[in-house]
Amino acid sequence: MKDIIIIGSGPAGYTAGIYGARAGRECTIIEGLQPGGQLMITTDIENFPGFEEPIPGPDLMARMRAQAERVGVELVSDIVESVDFGSTPYKVNTGSEQREAKTVVIATGAEAKWLEIPSEQAFKGRGVSACATCDGFFFRGKKVAIVGGGDTACEEALYLTNHASEVVLIHRRDQLRASKIMADRTLSNDKISPLWYRVVDEVVGDESGVTGLRLKDPRNAETEEIPVDGLFIAIGHQPNTAFLNGQLELNDTGYIKTEPGTTRTSVEGVFAAGDVQDSVYRQAVTAAGTGCMAAIEASRLLESAE
Repeated sequence: MKDIIIIGSGPAGYTAGIYGARAGRECTIIEGLQPGGQLMITTDIENFPGFEEPIPGPDLMARMRAQAERVGVELVSDIVESVDFGSTPYKVNTGSEQREAKTVVIATGAEAKWLEIPSEQAFKGRGVSACATCDGFFFRGKKVAIVGGGDTACEEALYLTNHASEVVLIHRRDQLRASKIMADRTLSNDKISPLWYRVVDEVVGDESGVTGLRLKDPRNAETEEIPVDGLFIAIGHQPNTAFLNGQLELNDTGYIKTEPGTTRTSVEGVFAAGDVQDSVYRQAVTAAGTGCMAAIEASRLLESAE
């Protein structure tokens, strides 16, 4: 029996563990398929407070993990397959065993949806990104492309104009599906030029990174190549909530619903932190912040029951 079981091991999960353990609680982090989360495929991070020089994502996660271990968090390399929140103690099932806890923090994150073409995979972290806020700074004065047509794509395209000299917006149709205000704001920006009826067929580059894109017209399969220095994918995110099997209330896009200003979910004693409940900011620092909140809220609930 643990006081707090934390499912997931990105910035939210490790921070929850650190705060929970320092509050004197017995904490276990079940690290999941990719310990460290999305930052494990991020090259240099320049916007996490406290680091004067850029720090590689895997290095930042290694430091968080070591800190959690030092303060007494139990780290388990396993994958949660199912949970039972029907009654306390809550049950968390991995492939090898069932664990029980008085409270649970879910910090399983969300995965960016990718184009799923081989060349995209080859250039991830070397010119291909799914986060303009994270990586736009590296493309100052350069020409970049962004794929997508919703509000997220528009927001990312507008953000990129703060850094890039030109932003090419690639969309498979001839109009954006974003809200009218976002679409108008995007298309009226002088730095953004849309390319309608286009899909990315191949990312072109060399050892230095991305140099261009081969685009295909879905109507007739004709192709063309354009020069760009970077490609941003903005076709959505998928929160990692399948293992919950409907036991928590989710919003329309699959993110865990939390009470405003808290990390409390629809089940008392179960909390959600990081990108699994945040479709807006999706930053390491905000994930860490909600991890802190979840651990404090879990600790206060445990105190009230003692």
